[in-house]
Amino acid sequence: MQLVVARIGRAHGIKGEVTVEVRTDEPELRLAPGAVLATDPATAGPLTIETGRVHSGRLLLRFEGVKDRTAAEALRNTLLIADVDPAELPEDPEEFYDHQLMDLDVVLADGTGIGRITEITHLPSQDLFIVERPDGSEVMIPFVEEIVAEIDLEEQRAVITPPPGLIDASEAVVASAREEESEAGGSASKAEDA
Repeated sequence: MQLVVARIGRAHGIKGEVTVEVRTDEPELRLAPGAVLATDPATAGPLTIETGRVHSGRLLLRFEGVKDRTAAEALRNTLLIADVDPAELPEDPEEFYDHQLMDLDVVLADGTGIGRITEITHLPSQDLFIVERPDGSEVMIPFVEEIVAEIDLEEQRAVITPPPGLIDASEAVVASAREEESEAGGSASKAEDA
């Protein structure tokens, strides 16, 4: 199985180093010198990591054959992809690989079904589950301890305790009713949305 482990950022210096946006909880394992990584786009790779170091809180990598700033800049926005055994699990039992979370059923603590995870978005501050509801609409669930109470891989479900308003369907109905009023010449105030 292939997992995205990083995205190449801008060139750093003149000797071929690049900044890297890490997308793995195990950079010391996945982004170590000697690691051979596939790329997206595929034409950029495969790339073999020659050196790695942390500078001002950012990971810098140099790849074999990339010796100057021009070559490093040409790799900008390239995704780095590692081959991972699908049976492999993270060392920390509270961590999960994206492929383990995809297609999990999302339910409330009382068992009420919300939908299933169709995508995971990685943001700087937190990850988001994109959950497709039975009616085809989507809801974003922050993957934080306060909201995601349990991940049960055996039962293939994520149990959530959302704050009021996060998944309530009534808000979507109210918003669409306002849009219809506005289109029909009624007055709808945007201040109500705040």
